[in-house]
Amino acid sequence: MSKLGILHDARYKQHITEEDHPERPVRLDAIKAAIDALDLPEPYTPIEPVLMTEQQLQRVHSASYLTHVESACRQGWPNIDSPDCPISPESWDIARLAAGGTVKAARLVAEGELRRAFCAVRPPGHHAETDRAAGFCLFNNIALAARTLQDAYGYERILILDFDVHHGNGTQHTFEHDPSVLYISLHGHPLYLYPHTGYEDETGEGPGRGYTVNIPLMPGTDDDAYRAAFRGRIIPEIERYAPQFFLISTGFDAHIDDPLGNLNLTDETFAWISETLVQLADRLARGRLVSVLEGGYNLAVLERCVGEHLRILGK
Repeated sequence: MSKLGILHDARYKQHITEEDHPERPVRLDAIKAAIDALDLPEPYTPIEPVLMTEQQLQRVHSASYLTHVESACRQGWPNIDSPDCPISPESWDIARLAAGGTVKAARLVAEGELRRAFCAVRPPGHHAETDRAAGFCLFNNIALAARTLQDAYGYERILILDFDVHHGNGTQHTFEHDPSVLYISLHGHPLYLYPHTGYEDETGEGPGRGYTVNIPLMPGTDDDAYRAAFRGRIIPEIERYAPQFFLISTGFDAHIDDPLGNLNLTDETFAWISETLVQLADRLARGRLVSVLEGGYNLAVLERCVGEHLRILGK
């Protein structure tokens, strides 16, 4: 078993956005620089992405939505569903490659080929709803991975931990009735930050009540307050649930220097989050952990924090 797999493919840069758009192709150059500088105890395993089929995408997304996305991309629309979701003619295929690559990483970890994996994909996914694009996201990569783990491998307790500064509305809505997925999100308070969902009283619906945990944080929240929330709320929830598989929506936009966030975290707290999650996964889930890139729009921060994240995943 290789300790770490990394999914990074230059084709993800073919999802073209405006040069001044925060979610732009050059983000992957910053991550590539971090990967090239890695010094790990053993070599990482590159993951070759595969295209996700429409049938596989329907584990999360409606058939009508898939037709809508393909048509919009093929016709050269500048965006889809909202101005903050830019697309290009290649975006249909590249988004399917992002979803397919994420699912492949999850499969490799589930099958014991890898212990952990990091997926540097774009477009990101956690805002994508069943039938609507949102927040730079077309397909919900991490939700598709979770559904595959359920359907193909029979996992009954999957954790999705989302520490992007923006609440993962699409992921929450996908699983809010499902007790076999514990969705936990720390994010900027919805009163002040997109997508204006993720209040503390959003705890799931029906049989899924209690399996959604939202921890909204006020603007300016610093390292100490963030770590206190993580220790006090998140770790006990994870230990109580005892997940069989850890899926992480990994965003670095809660950093104090990020242009879109409003929290004041430093590099050290992102490293602490990574260390904490690896330790929990090793203790509770035989190490099974897949980290999937969401936000993070300061290129220097992205390079540093992804590099440290990978170093910890590869220990």
